[in-house]
Formats: sequence, C-alpha cells, structure tokens
Amino acid sequence: MLPIELYEGIESAWCPGCGNFPLLKAFKQALAEMELRPQDVLVVSGIGQSGKFPHYLSCNTFNGIHGRTLPVGTGARLANQELKVVCVAGDGDCYGEGGNHLLAALRRNVDLTLVVHNNQVYALTKGQASPTTDAGQKTTLQPQGVYYQPLAALALAVSQGCSWVARGSATDPEHLQELYKQAIAHKGFALLEILQPCVTFNRVNTYQWYRQRVYRVEETPDYDPENELWAYQKAKEWGERIPTGVIYRHPRPILEEAHPALAAGPLVRQQPARPVAQLLADFF
Repeated sequence: MLPIELYEGIESAWCPGCGNFPLLKAFKQALAEMELRPQDVLVVSGIGQSGKFPHYLSCNTFNGIHGRTLPVGTGARLANQELKVVCVAGDGDCYGEGGNHLLAALRRNVDLTLVVHNNQVYALTKGQASPTTDAGQKTTLQPQGVYYQPLAALALAVSQGCSWVARGSATDPEHLQELYKQAIAHKGFALLEILQPCVTFNRVNTYQWYRQRVYRVEETPDYDPENELWAYQKAKEWGERIPTGVIYRHPRPILEEAHPALAAGPLVRQQPARPVAQLLADFF
C-alpha cells in the first residue's frame, strides 16, 4: 500500500461539511490500496463543485468545460492505455449538459471510470434544480417546486448495456472506497454515481435523509447484478429505500480492443508513418 499523503493536492475550497470531503478521502485511500502512482492516473473534470475534485489531488489533471468530461477522458484513454483514466462530473454537469456524451460513452465502452457526484442541485450556481432533483422539491430558482420527474440515470445505463453500474454514498465511506477500487479495476466503462449531500443549497437530501434510506444491495438475499431485469428494477428504486453497491455487471468488448489504430499499441508509443511536417502539409 502506498502512503495516502502521496495524493495530497492544494487546500480545499469546498464548504465546511460538504459531501465531497468523504468522496475525496475514500478516493485517495482507494488509489493507495491499489498502489496506483499519481503519474499513472489521469483525473478529468468539468465545471461545478465536482470539477474542483482533481485540484485537491496529486495526479495528472485535465479540467475541461461544462458537460465535456467524457470526450476528453475518451481521447486520453485512446491515446494512452497505460493511464488509469477517471472522469469526475456532477449530476448537472454529466446528466444535463453532458447527457449526449454519456449516451455515446455507454455505447463505446471505453475502459475508463466515470464518477458522478450527485447532490441533486447545481451547487456552484446557487442551488437551482438539476436533472436528479426530485419532483416537487423547492429550490432557489423553483420556489414552487420542480414540475417534472428526475432522470433515472442508472436505469438508463442498465438499459443501454453499460458494462458496470454502481451507486455509493458519502454516508458510507468504507463501502464507497471498495466501490472506487472495483470501478477503477473494471475492464470497460464503469459508472459510479455517488450520493453527495450539499449542506449549503440542498436542505432536503441531507446526511440524515440518506442514512435513513440507503442500504447495501449486496447484502440482500436476491442480489443478482448479472440479471438485467433485476438490475433495472434496482436502478429505478428510489424514495424510502435507496440501494447502494454494484447494481449491474455486463462484461463486453472494449473500444480499445476493436480500434484498428491501436493494434500496434498505445498511440503515445507509436511512431507516425510519415514525418509530422509532411502530414500537416497535406492540409495546405
């Protein structure tokens, strides 16, 4: 096991009590236990409080624009399969602005990990409803309540054959740490959604609210993550009981193995067939 101090980044600017703190600590512990060196990990993020996540780590970092985490992570992974690529996004960042890129990633099955911090609001921009805000919930911009149903993102992922789907919670960091390790070690596109209380702008989905509802799905007698129908039903379960843990496992070929340009190895290790100057000259 590597020392956890190896992954220390700059001082955090999150609000005191933010649900992101246990997420960050569990992530560092997972990397340390997996003995992944900072130089072997790339964390890509977008915009939002989740977008600050890689700033507080020591590793390779790419901070992109809103909703574009997955295209960057996909490009990095196709260029260099020697990197462990982890994309970090918020519920608004990924399910709202980046929803189309999520659909493409589910189809492609690139070998990377997507971690979605789900606090059910747009926290960086003062708490308006996000795609996962519950119907009827009042926010700063929806004082009369949200009029429509939330996006069931995990059910969407199951329905599209995502190769690994799970949910963790900031209220259960020990469990979350194990889910991080499984997601990063999984061969294929892994979606890990994490329930993350926003103590400033979401006074409904609090730590206490989650503790009263979440349960480890692996401990249920009918646990069957290879069963698509079972997984879809669990992914849709929300309200008085909320399942956490690995919900769906569906191994299938990854894009890196099918792409002909990668047959000779990672692009960063390949030499161009022609000098770069000649290749560029073709465009003029």
